[in-house]
Amino acid sequence: MNRFIKPWFWLLALTCMGATSQLYAAPNDDKPFAEKKIVLQISDEDAYKQTLVLNVASNLIKFYGPDKVDVEIVAFGPGLRLLFNENSNNKRIDRLSQDSGVRFSACQNTMSKMTKVLGHEPKLLPDAKPVPAGVVRIIELVEAGYILIKP
Repeated sequence: MNRFIKPWFWLLALTCMGATSQLYAAPNDDKPFAEKKIVLQISDEDAYKQTLVLNVASNLIKFYGPDKVDVEIVAFGPGLRLLFNENSNNKRIDRLSQDSGVRFSACQNTMSKMTKVLGHEPKLLPDAKPVPAGVVRIIELVEAGYILIKP
C-alpha cells in the first residue's frame, strides 16, 4: 500500500509545481493582443549594456506597438544594479513600465547576496518586481513561449 501512495503523491506534487510555474509565467493580461512575447536578460553591471537592454525594449515597442509586444526585462547578478533606485536610467525605466507596459523582474537570490556584501538591502525602483530566481523566471517565460534575447 505504501508503494502505491508514493508515486501518486509525487505525481500530484509535480503537477502542482508545474501548474504554479505556468500560472506565474502566464502572458501579461494587460497585453491580450500581443503578437510577440520577449524576455530580455540583463546580467551585466556595465552601464552601456544596461542602456542597451532598455534601447532594445524601446525599439521593440516602437516597431510592434505597445499593444502588440509583451516585454519583460529580467535582471540578475551584477545586472540587478539596473533596477537600483539610484540608477541613472530610473526615469526611463518608469516610462517604459508606465507608458508601454514593460515589466521588470528583480532576482531575489541576487538581492540576498548583495545585501550580505553591502551590509544593507539595496533599494529597488518601484517598477521592479521581485522574483525568487532570475534564471528560473527566464526559463518559465521561455517555456511559456517567450523569446529570450540577451543584448
